[in-house]
Amino acid sequence: MAGNIFGDLFRVVTFGESHGQAMGCVIDGCPPGLALSAEDIERDLRRRRPGQGGASTARNEADTPEILSGVFEGKTLGTPIAIVIRNTDHHSSDYENLRDVFRPGHADYSWEAKYGIRDHRGGGRSSGRETVCRVAAGAVAKLLLAGHDIQIRAWTSAIAGIDMPESGSPEFDFSETEQNPLRVPNRAGAEQAMRAIEALRAEGDSAGGMVSCSASGVPAGLGEPVFDKLDARLAAAMLSIGACKGIEFGAGFAAARMRGSEHNVIPCGILGGISSGQPVEFKAAFKPTPSIATPQKALDRGGNIRELVISGRHDVCIVPRAVPVVEAMTALVLADCVLLQRALVRPD
Repeated sequence: MAGNIFGDLFRVVTFGESHGQAMGCVIDGCPPGLALSAEDIERDLRRRRPGQGGASTARNEADTPEILSGVFEGKTLGTPIAIVIRNTDHHSSDYENLRDVFRPGHADYSWEAKYGIRDHRGGGRSSGRETVCRVAAGAVAKLLLAGHDIQIRAWTSAIAGIDMPESGSPEFDFSETEQNPLRVPNRAGAEQAMRAIEALRAEGDSAGGMVSCSASGVPAGLGEPVFDKLDARLAAAMLSIGACKGIEFGAGFAAARMRGSEHNVIPCGILGGISSGQPVEFKAAFKPTPSIATPQKALDRGGNIRELVISGRHDVCIVPRAVPVVEAMTALVLADCVLLQRALVRPD
């Protein structure tokens, strides 16, 4: 179905369920001649993979990518690139008690209402496991963008109710984001947030947070002026991530309380839906993980309300693992826009 396909020229279709044999993607529209290896993809998959401690689930997938097509002697052919990532550490028996129960805060009920059938094991295709496909495709898009001197970086800017230093402040240190499991740009902030996460884990609860993203080197002119604005495309990409519930560009919702003289000097890299040449910056909000050990009320197929305790292995907070997913979706949007702009601008 069309809902599994992303992009116009740089097109990606993802496939697979959380507890199926494998996850994967097919990329169509990647130009030929791009140097690409499995290690290029695995580098970002390692940042997203479960089992890294901190706020992460204990599910321990290797997430080793296999490139099945579209690459010859280390270079892309311009033909569809198929990438598969095997599922090897799924415990489907943990979900057997959920076969006839719809978990609160999950897509269980709405998915079954739409299709009349669902894979209850780990959420099936609505699981956060699906994002491994996006990260694999995003790694390829990043390589394409690197050839245009476009770089994307994201970090945890708030987690478990704790705000981190803003970019540009003396306390902000981006190098710290890959030195702690929460991907926080401040060592003291990481330690404080980890204590909050561990307290929530002990209580059987979860937390949400914010991911900030900055894309530098984006040339002026990307995006369309009406329905396909660059910020609209990025917003749609972020909100397609299951746990993402909001996105802000520049001042975001605070702009509603500002004067024009205040707001006009706040950059976000997009004006009138088209990139301005400044770094493109935004923040994405992620909800608390809905799978918690605390007893909850849940509806079953018979219309009865049950008390439900969700077992299995789940993230206390999805935000740190969402960081590479935000980067990947940003890369997919920008790669598509670069190719669209190249197709639009023709030499005389």
